[in-house]
Amino acid sequence: MSHETDLTPAEIRQAHSTHAKLRARDLAAKLGIREAQLVAAFAGQTATRIASHPDEVMAAAQKLGPVMALTRNESCVHEVTGIYQGYYSGAHACMVLGPVVDLRLFPSHWHYGFAVEKDTGQGVQRSLQIFDTAGDAIHKIYLTLESSQAVWAEVVAALAQADQSQTLTPEPRKPTEAAKSALNKCEALRKEWGRMTDTHQFLRLTSKLKMNRLGAYRIAGDPFVRPLPVQAVDQMLNLVKADGLEVMLFVGNRGCIQIHTGPIGSLTPMGPWQNVTDPEFNLHLRLDHVKEVWCVNKPTQRGTAVSVEAFDADGGLIFQIFGLSKEGRDSRPAWQVIVDQLPTLTQQGAA
Repeated sequence: MSHETDLTPAEIRQAHSTHAKLRARDLAAKLGIREAQLVAAFAGQTATRIASHPDEVMAAAQKLGPVMALTRNESCVHEVTGIYQGYYSGAHACMVLGPVVDLRLFPSHWHYGFAVEKDTGQGVQRSLQIFDTAGDAIHKIYLTLESSQAVWAEVVAALAQADQSQTLTPEPRKPTEAAKSALNKCEALRKEWGRMTDTHQFLRLTSKLKMNRLGAYRIAGDPFVRPLPVQAVDQMLNLVKADGLEVMLFVGNRGCIQIHTGPIGSLTPMGPWQNVTDPEFNLHLRLDHVKEVWCVNKPTQRGTAVSVEAFDADGGLIFQIFGLSKEGRDSRPAWQVIVDQLPTLTQQGAA
């Protein structure tokens, strides 16, 4: 669908009023616009255009007390409720290293920012929302009943931009990079993979070999990867829940990766969605979007880091999940027991 629209801000606001129950993302898709365009139409009314760089947004977020942090991609929504703290800036990547709010931020994608106030009928919902150059959401921060509501006006005033126009022109979306392999470099991949001492070395390795994550998984073979049927995702989540095992669950997009560390206390399937609705952690996963699943083993100095990773039909990474490392080790026997119960794809046939 085209990113251009002939709708004026007034027409967008009227459509919003007509479809008040639709989520902003869904309404934008219905109107053939981007979500940032929908929010911008309310600038000067219920929205304020704000600075979008993580340095400024995170400084503001740290003043708000307990909030809900939301990061999503097309297939998965990841929400945690906690305090923003432990922020570290960087030219190419920034981090929030709090015990609950744990983020990796990539500033080049943080382009449009808004402070939004929405009347829900049960009070005003306040949020800071960041979008990329295509007008798609990167990260959102929602105030809760426990947030420092009194500093909201101060935060918005400090972040507000001189430009409060109600229109913006998003760039075309960049397509997801398809799986990229190099069969002639398979032995080099396997050799260097076996020499890894840290999981962060993996993407540098694939880049050097002119591959990407999924492309490398497709050719690496045992003992580095094992293909799983798509049904293994739901099976794995249920096993983690039943065991009470603490995990690290990563969900992200180009501009932000958000991490939950802890157990999965609840699972509530609803249509194609599998949902976690725990007090500090919510996850909403479109199981029908999962088209490829891999169990991945990466050697490190602290033992083997084992993950289950799911990809969509375009080859985009939906999520990664690891067993939480304990006592300075990346390996976790209880997590390995769960992973070992997941069937190999060849045993199940094509999914």
